[in-house]
Amino acid sequence: MDSCKKTVAVGLSGGVDSALAAWSLKQQGYDVVGITMSMWDNSLPNLPKIEGRSGCFGPNEGESIAAAKSIADRMGIPHYTVPVSAEYSHNVLDYFRSEYRAGRTPNPCVRCNQTIKFGAMLEAARKMGVEFDYFATGHYAKLDFKSADKPFLYRPADSTKDQSYFLSRLSMDKLSTVMFPLGGLLKENVKEMARQLGWDDYANKKESQDFLECGDYSVLFDESDNVPGDFVDIDGKVLGKHRGIVYYTIGQRKGLNIGGQPEPLFVVSIDAKNNRVVLGPRRILQCNQVHATGLNLMVHRDSELLKGNLSAQIRLGHKGAVAHIASLGENDITVDFEEPQFASTPGQILVLYAEDGVVASAVIDK
Repeated sequence: MDSCKKTVAVGLSGGVDSALAAWSLKQQGYDVVGITMSMWDNSLPNLPKIEGRSGCFGPNEGESIAAAKSIADRMGIPHYTVPVSAEYSHNVLDYFRSEYRAGRTPNPCVRCNQTIKFGAMLEAARKMGVEFDYFATGHYAKLDFKSADKPFLYRPADSTKDQSYFLSRLSMDKLSTVMFPLGGLLKENVKEMARQLGWDDYANKKESQDFLECGDYSVLFDESDNVPGDFVDIDGKVLGKHRGIVYYTIGQRKGLNIGGQPEPLFVVSIDAKNNRVVLGPRRILQCNQVHATGLNLMVHRDSELLKGNLSAQIRLGHKGAVAHIASLGENDITVDFEEPQFASTPGQILVLYAEDGVVASAVIDK
């Protein structure tokens, strides 16, 4: 393949990672264009603007777009702002609200990658007349399309920046024309490369930590969601009052304000139908098995990798636990853990790894 004849659209976020991804591809001889998605639509006037805090969704979005355009100008590449506010509102924000209202805990960043960044944004860019053969981002992950029996999405060289979990809901079809130029690099190397290019302002820039700038999810909900109800124990005994089920998630201990108990209490389940939050001791949250739906199988169903021990990650930050597949349906999966795991939460993403490759992902159901 003659890379000079290929065009790569790079998702520029205004940060150092996407900037270096674009620069490295340009160095390799690709024609590079920058695209940045615009999601903010002023639909949440109560979302506070916090100076110095960055996030994917919020009133400071203009600063990120300006930073993306600035780095594109430095590299001498075209830059386009791609509006996807309607799609983001429906596929991410509405999804987030509906999941919380159902007593589940979603991961909005995984959802955004699945439906917006690697979906709606690319479609919108092409409708704008932006032509490209490949799409690249600054995610830390690797791609390797070997065979149907092997994974195609892998952990990166820098285990501390591993973003394969966030990408686990993407199909082979979507990833077949994607590039992750930073997959073989360490974050410290990326920052040093930026400094050598004279991009100290990007190398020293604080990274986005949340999908909301303010970090307060309650601004996404209205008064109808703030319906107080009962805290109950596992036997149904009323222990106190909660503020509304959208404020709680499985495994939560802080902010319950329930005293006089023989041992610390945690949220062990959320009964959305009856507007109750069930509390119990930590041991109740230990589980040996999880069931998940919306299966995204990333190897062939008959792959030998699915028959052995796997590493199961049940939320972001979970280090992974030894597990094996107990049952594999067309759209669901049941996994048994070798050792009990704490707080497997409905709505979160189950990701299964064989060594460093993702073999499957699904949304935890119970």
